[in-house]
Amino acid sequence: MLATFASLVLLHASARTKPEDVVVPFKMAETALIVEATVNGKQISLMFDTGFAGAVVCDPIINLGKKTGTTGLRDFVGTLEAPTVKITSLSLGSKKFDLVDAEAVMMGGDNTDSYGIHCDGIMGLGVVKDQITEINFEKSCFIFHPKSFDITKRVPDGKKTFLAKLLPTGHSSLEMSVEVPNGNKMTLALDTGNSFFATTHKDVLERVGLWKPGREPKFMRKSQVASGAVDSWTARMPETKIFGIPTASAVWDIIDRPSSSAEGDGTIGFGFLKNFNIIIDYSRRRVWFENFTGKTANDEKGDLGISAAYVTSIKRTIVFHVAPESPAEKAGLKRGDHILSIDGVDAGDLGYRKLRGMFVGPPGSVMKLAISREGELKRFDVTREVLVNDIKAETPKS
Repeated sequence: MLATFASLVLLHASARTKPEDVVVPFKMAETALIVEATVNGKQISLMFDTGFAGAVVCDPIINLGKKTGTTGLRDFVGTLEAPTVKITSLSLGSKKFDLVDAEAVMMGGDNTDSYGIHCDGIMGLGVVKDQITEINFEKSCFIFHPKSFDITKRVPDGKKTFLAKLLPTGHSSLEMSVEVPNGNKMTLALDTGNSFFATTHKDVLERVGLWKPGREPKFMRKSQVASGAVDSWTARMPETKIFGIPTASAVWDIIDRPSSSAEGDGTIGFGFLKNFNIIIDYSRRRVWFENFTGKTANDEKGDLGISAAYVTSIKRTIVFHVAPESPAEKAGLKRGDHILSIDGVDAGDLGYRKLRGMFVGPPGSVMKLAISREGELKRFDVTREVLVNDIKAETPKS
């Protein structure tokens, strides 16, 4: 089956490639792309994450070799440390990568449950940074172009095709500008590993005049990042220019605390990027975008207004936050409730991302929940609503 899939991808991609190009298929999950890799002789499935500066993160259950060191990792809000294994070989299909001093970070996660497709870890920007890499979402494949391939000689039309310049900030990241209606700018990274449309921080919105200091958002929830749970909420952003691309009003995820990075304000994620074929030339500091879907914004989704997670010590999925005035609160759900089933499906040991994805859906749709409260079985029908904060651009800062 994999060989057939790869052959179809190669056939579809051949119309736009040259003999010196190398085409490698990937699989599209709902919120991520998954590529088959061979690392240190082991075949593993990796989610491609340009927001990770390193080479590979792999589940420790897979033996890639002896531990050779440790490394510190940083996400939206904090840092953590994990063991590493030296990468002696890495290839994607027929494409072999000559990586110097590259390491695999041995750290587990709920990747397979989260993406609904087998996934052993992450492949980061460090693998492809020295390549001219095309992420062809339209044909579900990477196209690795030769060094002579120069996107700076292309002329974008400003409607379907765009050429953006990387900012001289960040280390091994793809930082570019996002402009809001009042002319102020944010620095956001191109991040295929962020499953949302875009993510930034409340203090950034305050700085660019999109959020008044002291204003409290409604419908707060908890979001899970590598370093732990963090308060977050959603905002309906006005029309912006993302990396020079005129973008319609869209819903962003906002982290309710300052960023752990002094160099960037957040990331533009999979929800936006999946509409484009993207060519990254890190050495020339340019990124080419081709919008093949005709879309730039995302569709609004309904939500219940609860946050929950599986607690291994008691083997239960527990509601740990209910947003005020949300459908969940109106229906009578409470913090501490044990979720037994969701639409008839056993809650079981669900990964955080998968559980979070089950709570959202079309506005007006109904979710059936069975919960245990102090040993008593209770059932709820909860109607999803759009739980988004509206924001407006204010006067440009001097």
